[in-house]
Amino acid sequence: MSIAKGSKLPQADLLKLGEGGPEKLALSEVIGAGRAVVFAVPGAFTPTCTNSHMPSFVKNAQAFRDKGVPVVAVTVNDPFVADAWAKATGATDAGITVLADADGAFTKAIGMDFDAAPAGLYGRSKRYAMIVDNGSVDVLEVEDKPGVCSVTGGDSILKQL
Repeated sequence: MSIAKGSKLPQADLLKLGEGGPEKLALSEVIGAGRAVVFAVPGAFTPTCTNSHMPSFVKNAQAFRDKGVPVVAVTVNDPFVADAWAKATGATDAGITVLADADGAFTKAIGMDFDAAPAGLYGRSKRYAMIVDNGSVDVLEVEDKPGVCSVTGGDSILKQL
């Protein structure tokens, strides 16, 4: 069963590359109290994720900050790939926190996992974006077609704040 509006986010430890290597971070501590945006991609460096989804949030990063809303991206890649992708897309400079769900535990816990064998993607996350308020899902948008970033893009989510 997938997470839905009104659901509480499960406890999740995700990974971020720190000075000494991978560091575990509790998602609840990263998003804090109040409102936050969490979005996920099927994979770092995949075409839609890199050319559309992440850029839509990078472009709107200041507008999210102006509203006091932190933005967190989740990818099912390892923390080394997640870090390289964050730097390559400008997410790091924009203040977007990119976290790795390397084993997919969080993605599975919220029911957003899928496989796309023809594309060589296994144990991946559906493309989604959510607005979280005090740890509960206030808005949840999920793309229903591969390679599309419309309802989950930064512009769309910003309008819903």
